[in-house]
Amino acid sequence: MGRFEVVEPRQVNPKLRQARAMRKAPTSAEALMWRFLRGRRLEGLKFRRQATVGPYIVDFVCLYHRLVVELDGPFHDPERDAVRDAFLNGQGFRVLRFANAEFQSRPELALEAILAALPAVHGGVGHQPGG
Repeated sequence: MGRFEVVEPRQVNPKLRQARAMRKAPTSAEALMWRFLRGRRLEGLKFRRQATVGPYIVDFVCLYHRLVVELDGPFHDPERDAVRDAFLNGQGFRVLRFANAEFQSRPELALEAILAALPAVHGGVGHQPGG
């Protein structure tokens, strides 16, 4: 009959596993932001949530425009954030940070800041090829 090949199970990157778990249990601020960003709802922009970028897991990323959006809770470490932001900037990403409470009370300000951070390319912010 046919020949079968034994295939070893693929090793999943621990950061990827952690990102998947974080997607399943978002904070209330992350869930609110995702309602605005998912399915290209914000000017047609494609965002991913809890995505890995290098050694880090970022809250939201628009790869096409190399924009990272972070929602910071009350226990963020500014020194660690600075190191992380420096790495992301070095990879060509712009990082926008919003405090959870600030975002939840005035989400429209964060959304305006996200749009303002993007270049008007190809006839408008929302234009992105396929993916």
